[in-house]
Amino acid sequence: MQKRTKKIRLALSVVFIFLLGTAAWYLWPYKPALSAVQAMQGNNTIKVTTDSYGITIEPAYEPIQQIGIVFYPSAKVEPESYAPLARDFATLGYRTIIARMPLNLAQLGENRANLLMNRFPDQPFVIGGHSMGGTFAARYTASKPSNVKGLFFLGAYTDQPQTLPVLSILASHDQVLDQDTYNRYRSNLPKTTQTLTVEGGNHAQFGDYGPQKGDGQATITPEEQRTQVVQAVVKWIGNIGQSKVQP
Repeated sequence: MQKRTKKIRLALSVVFIFLLGTAAWYLWPYKPALSAVQAMQGNNTIKVTTDSYGITIEPAYEPIQQIGIVFYPSAKVEPESYAPLARDFATLGYRTIIARMPLNLAQLGENRANLLMNRFPDQPFVIGGHSMGGTFAARYTASKPSNVKGLFFLGAYTDQPQTLPVLSILASHDQVLDQDTYNRYRSNLPKTTQTLTVEGGNHAQFGDYGPQKGDGQATITPEEQRTQVVQAVVKWIGNIGQSKVQP
């Protein structure tokens, strides 16, 4: 009886350790780097607004660009990690909203864009996402929301067929994105999809949260990678038919 009790206790201990490890994996996200924390500060040209549903980084002046941007973070990455990216967009006149996801998992907040975009009912948006954030942004756009004009991916794929204009940005040293999975779902992208590979970039540098386990070593700086991303996204939005309006 005593031996059986010991076995039960051992089994329970193993289960407890497994559950604790699983919880840690989900609940301990990648934290924003110092540069990302600094990018969260507003000034006389950039306005930063935060709440429990998202982070809005936008110009503190008028006019702003007609089309806004909603962004879905990668799984287990805190949304502030994308503040430098959003700030770069805002500097060019774009209202950019980074979604906060439950437990930092986009799969738990696939429709978060609804709430965020409803705050600006007269503004059209494009939606972007990094890694799994891109996958679930694509699941959202597959429902064909009327005020979404395009979808862009940063190191991500879509498992749903898309009809909106799409921009797919990859990085040559990204070893987190599963290339087999990306290629398997490539047929879900429309034939008009624009693509870009950032040479020397990696997966983690699509955000600003430091190195990521399993990723390749980047040979360009985070700033260089972000500059290429911003330039490509802005050009792509312009091709959609972007113009300036008074908000």
